[in-house]
Amino acid sequence: DMSDIFGDIFGDLFGGGRRRANNGPMKGANLRARINITFEEAVFGTTKTIELNVKEECKTCHGTGAKPGTQPVTCSKCGGKGQVVFTQQSFFGTVRNVQTCPDCGGTGQVRRRKTVKVSIPAGIDNGQTISLRGQGNAGRNGGPSGDLLLVISVLPHQLFRRDGEDVYCDAPITFTQAVLGGEMEIPTIDGKVKYTIPEGTQTGTTFRLRGKGIPNVNGRGRGDQFVTVHIE
Repeated sequence: DMSDIFGDIFGDLFGGGRRRANNGPMKGANLRARINITFEEAVFGTTKTIELNVKEECKTCHGTGAKPGTQPVTCSKCGGKGQVVFTQQSFFGTVRNVQTCPDCGGTGQVRRRKTVKVSIPAGIDNGQTISLRGQGNAGRNGGPSGDLLLVISVLPHQLFRRDGEDVYCDAPITFTQAVLGGEMEIPTIDGKVKYTIPEGTQTGTTFRLRGKGIPNVNGRGRGDQFVTVHIE
């Protein structure tokens, strides 16, 4: 209303007025996305390319939201949340006018499609998150960009099951192999290996193959594989 307008004018003229909110640099918002990978890609690591819609700094106003050629200040009415204003000297003193950037509508940011290459480490597990610093939405007023948080979804494997860094699978054996024992081929994530089972092996017996499991995501060793045999 008119009282607010003249209050702002006389406040500027005589050094009073409302206390302005802080309009300093602000970090951009984080982005969250989900990415699907296969069991093998989770085990051995891979590189993926994804596309995202991100907010970037407007090149016209350089993130200030103000019309080019004007000097933005914080709006005393909304604390800078809803308007970009600039001050102008007139016969009545200092007057504030709303002058938003025509390219970003005063937001200081524009949306665009962005391609990001992601390195997936070996041993990543389902539900874990990869954080890419600075790949999120742009900051405001010179603030840093947010981060990109990628949640990993690992597709199930038709043969192997995973529990942490250990791998589980089932393997068929013949009645003769169970009674007499002998050498058999067992599938692992590294390929088939030969394993000697003892005579008199019962169906449902589980054997342990040390070091044939999932690599530790931090590069410290590998888990084991557990094979449960079933007599055909």
